[in-house]
Amino acid sequence: MQDDPAIAARSRAIAQAMAEAEGPLLPILHAVQSEFGYLPAPALPAIADVLNLGVAEVYGVATFYPDFHQTPAGRHVLKLCRAEACQAMGGTALADHARAALGLDWHETSPDGALTLEPVFCLGLCACAPAAMLDGDVLGRVTPARLDAAVGALE
Repeated sequence: MQDDPAIAARSRAIAQAMAEAEGPLLPILHAVQSEFGYLPAPALPAIADVLNLGVAEVYGVATFYPDFHQTPAGRHVLKLCRAEACQAMGGTALADHARAALGLDWHETSPDGALTLEPVFCLGLCACAPAAMLDGDVLGRVTPARLDAAVGALE
């Protein structure tokens, strides 16, 4: 997988199509992740080459932002807010419950590939804390029971 020419070629094509945009690196990384579900290692040198950047610079950006994944995420992604407002409203207990109930720690994916658990630092729902995001849908005033129901409804 480290030297997969098909991944490198597709990543290069995506980068070339977007290279003329202003500040193209982040949109390219998002597009490549959308294509593959994560940022495969062979994609990074291809992107760097197209943008005339160092591989280390592309890697640094890809690993700095928590929404970029270097390994495939689960079919479903549960993000729990870890910001202060959510913590003040029971977010820490909710996170402890989620980790115990799911048998996952932060950034882990269930063995069957169904669910990835991620921390996020503010979903912008401070007035409805604690907050979560499940597959892009935000949930406010989340209790352990509401969380269990939402996760239990996944296919």
